[in-house]
Amino acid sequence: MRRAAPAFLASFLALALMLFAAPAGAQQPSPRGLPPVPAAVAGTPAMRKLGEKLFFDRSLSANGTLSCAMCHIPAQGFASNQSALSIGMEGRSLRRNAPSLYNVAFKNFLFHDGRETDLAAQVWGPLLAADEMGNSGIGPLIARLRADAEYGPLFEASFPGEGATMMTLGRAIAAYEAALLRGGGRFDRAVYGGERAALTAREWLGYELFIGKAGCAACHLIGAETALFTDQSWHNTGVAFRSGATSGKRLVQLAPGVLQNIDLAAVGLAQTGAPRDVGRFEITNAPTDRWAYTTPMLRGVSESSPYMHDGSLRTLAEVIEFYDRGGGANPSLDPKIRPLGLTAQEKAALVAFLEAL
Repeated sequence: MRRAAPAFLASFLALALMLFAAPAGAQQPSPRGLPPVPAAVAGTPAMRKLGEKLFFDRSLSANGTLSCAMCHIPAQGFASNQSALSIGMEGRSLRRNAPSLYNVAFKNFLFHDGRETDLAAQVWGPLLAADEMGNSGIGPLIARLRADAEYGPLFEASFPGEGATMMTLGRAIAAYEAALLRGGGRFDRAVYGGERAALTAREWLGYELFIGKAGCAACHLIGAETALFTDQSWHNTGVAFRSGATSGKRLVQLAPGVLQNIDLAAVGLAQTGAPRDVGRFEITNAPTDRWAYTTPMLRGVSESSPYMHDGSLRTLAEVIEFYDRGGGANPSLDPKIRPLGLTAQEKAALVAFLEAL
């Protein structure tokens, strides 16, 4: 029952934001290769500045120890390289890996299971989850912000006549996140700008494999003028089905370059009685959605290891190997997932291309 409340609240908040949101800010210019940032989340400079302060503020958690930025670390692709699974309130191990926030403004479905569709509303899921930021309710957090000597004026300046409310807090953080754009790099100069030399011969081979033999672009779409590297949908690749049969040990990075298999239960970090993660099925109850997760965007992907919804693949090379084997066989495996028969040279080229993003 505990997990149902945030989902209900997020749906309510999404409706409230649509009904009561103030006029949206001006659209931000996007780097080459990206579409315009949706006006509904772009916000104003003042909103983005306030959102940034909130994003890094530990006082938004119930005990003042956790901020959004502690799982979505800027220097790590706005994800977290330290652990496969996110660490929440009082050191509790969460079920899933922290996804990167690059270009999150363009996602139609948020979280690994796609349960939320509104960037401003989604913030309340982590804020209210008992094992994440642990707030007992909306009102007490908003009351703290209104009474704060810094936040009170900042909210009033960003949202004149509204101040700190359930909706303005979400819109401020969404405005900051909407500015986390990754585009205009070597890939964009080469594919959209005609600068052939912007990519190396190996990276070009990786690109050709990506859109051809390897079939990556079937889900990680590349358009004629823009590339978000996602089909805005979800697929069963077999990762969850495979990992569900493993032991309670996880590969944890103890220090840079130092990895060790740790029994999370033995050190008090494992969830007790947690249900097996069946992905999108938990949202839709559709049998075809068992073990399916949203297609991630790939820009800046080299920064945001480990990979997959459970952080079970440490490197891009491991990801390529997983797909080359045909994913993880299971009754609901997506038909797009099949053995690829890639050579060692082709695998290396695909990694080089992904690193060029």
